[in-house]
Parts: sequence; C-alpha cells; structure tokens
Amino acid sequence: MSAASLGRYLAVDLGDRRIGLAIADPTGTIASPAGWIARRAGHRVPIAVLITKATELEAKGFVVGLPLDGCGEEGPRALDARRLAEELTKRTGLEARLVDERFTTSAALRAIRKLGGSTRGRKGDVDAVAATVLLQFALKLGEREQA
Repeated sequence: MSAASLGRYLAVDLGDRRIGLAIADPTGTIASPAGWIARRAGHRVPIAVLITKATELEAKGFVVGLPLDGCGEEGPRALDARRLAEELTKRTGLEARLVDERFTTSAALRAIRKLGGSTRGRKGDVDAVAATVLLQFALKLGEREQA
C-alpha cells in the first residue's frame, strides 16, 4: 500500500457510542479530523451515514480501525470491524482497508493534553483525533511499503 494509493481515504474509528472520523488530503500525506457520528450502544453501525459522509468528503476509500487486544489477537469487536469493512466495500465499491488501531485513543488523549487541551466532555473530539492517528499511521505504513 503506497501513500499515493491511499489518497483521500476516510478513516473510521469504531466505538460503542461514537464513531470517530478522519480524512486524508488528496495526496495521501496528511490526516485531519472529520468529526464523529453518534452510535447507540448495542445497535448497528449507521452505514448509510458513513457512506453519506464519505461522499460529501469525496473519499476514494476507507481505513477501518481493527481493534486487537494487547497480544495482537482478534476478539468480537474485531469481527464487527471486519464486517463493517466488507459492508462498506459491498455498498460503495470502494476499498476498505483494516489497520491495527491499538493505542490510537491513548495517543489521541496524549496529543490533546500535550497541546494544553482538556478532554473533559469532549469524547467525540477524542474519537475524531483517534481516527486521525489511525489514518496517519496507515499513511506512514504506505510510505514505508513504497520505499
């Protein structure tokens, strides 16, 4: 996967209550927060809303966070991410890449605090920054593979 092949991808950080979103610039170099979508715990992922957001942002594909445990093993949440990626590809015809999302939320919290920001009452913003961390990681992976 090259950074150039990623281009304008939409990152999806799937959570129980919120879905963090980030978008890459057209060159596939820089990831930026793109907001978040509320999700009711225990309910299906609002795929139609994700597709609408991808269309609005002119995304060329998706990067979906794959939640792994500390040992790198997949659990039930990873299966949900795999199903989401498959469904997004099926409905849009766009590629949906799965990328290890371990530690993205903790990295987002550190980044916000380092900039002097508070995370209190800003869980949606934290999720969007976590999606940005995920996407930036995917872009960096692409650069390494290209070299």
